[in-house]
Amino acid sequence: MVSNSPEPAAQDEGGDDAGILADVKVLIVDDDRDILESFEAAFQSEGALTQTCSDGNEAVRICREDPPDLVILDMMLPKRSGFLVLEKIKGFDDSPLVIMVTANEGKRHQAFAEGYGVDRYLLKPVPLRKLLETAAELLEAETEEDDSGPSGS
Repeated sequence: MVSNSPEPAAQDEGGDDAGILADVKVLIVDDDRDILESFEAAFQSEGALTQTCSDGNEAVRICREDPPDLVILDMMLPKRSGFLVLEKIKGFDDSPLVIMVTANEGKRHQAFAEGYGVDRYLLKPVPLRKLLETAAELLEAETEEDDSGPSGS
């Protein structure tokens, strides 16, 4: 199942209601339909351009063909685990930020994910506000890092 929802949340004419994730491309990967739908609604309410899928192979394909800015990734997925997805997409030249969300509380799993380059590791059930704020913080930090890079002078 793949869902594309390119319409951001409604804005007023002044653009004040754009949301904290306006025009950010987010891929949400989870095999639990309820979680997928609630995460998607939350990101869209903040102006994100969302795409969803429910298996690891589809997530890798989407990241290769239409790279998102951010991936919200479940650990336990059909066809390819979240770890294997993470390893693959973090190997791409311009890899997206990745927030892994999982019910697995094991520290070894977190260390494994960090070894593959996960940007944040959150435990389910994760409050939607915390997920959105974490996403916004990561994107802001990446923007600041890009802005403070070499100036070429």
